[in-house]
Amino acid sequence: MSFISRIALKNQTIDQYFQENKLWLTGTTTKAGTMVTQQTALRLSTLLACIRVRTESFGCLPCAVYRKRKNGKGRDEAYDHPLYEIIHNTPSENMTALTWRETMNMNFDADGNCYSIIEWNRRGQVIRLIPVPYYLMEPKLNEETGEVEYHYNDRGKIEVLPAEKVYHVPGFSFDGIKGISIIRLAGETFGRGLAIDEFINRFYGQGMNFGVVLETDKIFKDGSEEVEFIRKQFEERYGGLANAHRPIILHNGLKVNRIPISFTDAQTIEILKLTDEQICGLMRVPPHMIAHLDRATFSNIEHQGIEYVIYSMLPIVTRHEQEMRRKLFTRQEREEGYYVKFNVDALLRGDAKARAEALAIKRQNGIINADEWRELDDENPIGGLAGSAYLVNGNMISTETAAKQLPKRIAKEGGDEKDEE
Repeated sequence: MSFISRIALKNQTIDQYFQENKLWLTGTTTKAGTMVTQQTALRLSTLLACIRVRTESFGCLPCAVYRKRKNGKGRDEAYDHPLYEIIHNTPSENMTALTWRETMNMNFDADGNCYSIIEWNRRGQVIRLIPVPYYLMEPKLNEETGEVEYHYNDRGKIEVLPAEKVYHVPGFSFDGIKGISIIRLAGETFGRGLAIDEFINRFYGQGMNFGVVLETDKIFKDGSEEVEFIRKQFEERYGGLANAHRPIILHNGLKVNRIPISFTDAQTIEILKLTDEQICGLMRVPPHMIAHLDRATFSNIEHQGIEYVIYSMLPIVTRHEQEMRRKLFTRQEREEGYYVKFNVDALLRGDAKARAEALAIKRQNGIINADEWRELDDENPIGGLAGSAYLVNGNMISTETAAKQLPKRIAKEGGDEKDEE
């Protein structure tokens, strides 16, 4: 049986799997009274939006295999390397490279770890990368051998896999083996967000009433059947959003008093905004990228986008690049200069005019030629000297040329002086 069929959950949803294996109970009960796990926290729209932004950004990054040139200067894209197709196009038969990267980042942002099982052929070449949900894999250090091994939950049976068969990218951690989940570390922040969401939803679900008190001069015993009957009858007839505006008819001297409290008094909006800002900070996503535009301006959005690439995406990109080099290449291939590189510049492209001006500066200073420029714009090369020539401004010369012309200028200036004498 292949790993693909083993990972399949037999038409189970993630919620069903967690409930059957009692994994919901491994979360943290916060002071706000909510249960926080990697799954329940995704109910927060702000967290889900942040993870979606990061996941889709990482998934869209171009990725390819390169080989350093023998002289150590420059590199060439290794189209003929067997790993190129795996990394660039199809890690497995069931998904594209974009889907694989999105799946990996989704697990990473939720748990601080992402895993894929590596399958090799007899020639020692990687032929398949199969993502595994974080809750099915557990890295452990074998005290006898001192090596890291992975305990894979295969439908209730634990299979121990050696490190070379598991592609694992951990986040920051205390031991360097297993990453720490930000959702669990900052459980109180996410728990507060869940509590606010539940509070607001219940407010509208109960017809926008914070609370109702039924008063009467008649004396009842606590917990009596008559009290429970009145409470149940009132909730059935006048509770819920559908009954919010129905007229209330009471008997036996009962009176209705509403608890006078509002969203403003509870500072719900302020707490909600604070929680959203804290979640954006934890996920390192600028608020404007999830449609929070309170403090966004035309002058700072571009810089926030650059900071997002540097401080949010670059760390995860570097982690994957180093893990790919360590796990997916043989020692000989690493010595020959093979490595994987993500093109982060794809996220740094500004508007068309700004990008054209930047490329024009490179073109005028001899950094790129016409064919290289056209390749960046996904256009066919011109070919010949017109496409391969590097140009510079006419008033600019190299230091070597200037040095060669210096003696001639001195001699000329000296000759002029003699002529004048």
